[in-house]
Amino acid sequence: MHTVERWFGPQFASLHPMLQKLHREGGSLRGVAQVQYGKGLGGWLGRRLAARLGVPKGVQSLDFEVSIRSDDHALYWDRCLNGHTHVASVFVPVGTWPQGYWLEKSGKLRLVLGVDVVDGGWRWVPLRYSWGGITVPRFLTPRVVAGKSIQQGRYQFDVAIYLPVLGLLFAYGGALVPQPSASSGF
Repeated sequence: MHTVERWFGPQFASLHPMLQKLHREGGSLRGVAQVQYGKGLGGWLGRRLAARLGVPKGVQSLDFEVSIRSDDHALYWDRCLNGHTHVASVFVPVGTWPQGYWLEKSGKLRLVLGVDVVDGGWRWVPLRYSWGGITVPRFLTPRVVAGKSIQQGRYQFDVAIYLPVLGLLFAYGGALVPQPSASSGF
């Protein structure tokens, strides 16, 4: 049993069968992500944030590929944007569902993420943020809406980042198709 299944325990069965398979066996998904920016100052900040994440300037869509795998210790996501920008994430589980959470670290940023299972999909629930070891006060933290589900046989994902007062900074999402692989079984 890999990390994801062990972390969810009996709740793992509530995930859509395609999400269960992906997190048991790993796999690669590919498609096009739609990109959206906020207006005014929020949009200006969103474009800068998107550029730091590797999104080419001015695009409204981009080729998106993600490889997902897990082992006994962590969940790994390796994303490729437009065939050349790579973004890797490692999620380390703490405890088990529903009180447990996942730790994601990216540079100086550390996220503490809970999970809700909604209609067989996986919704991240941001709990805390820290930057360089300092907890960011809740009123300054962005509101992140992110998750994955299966719709019409495709892996649907969405990420949107909002700031108080400024509204939407940046959002991206789309439908991905499993890619054949000897290891994934797709």
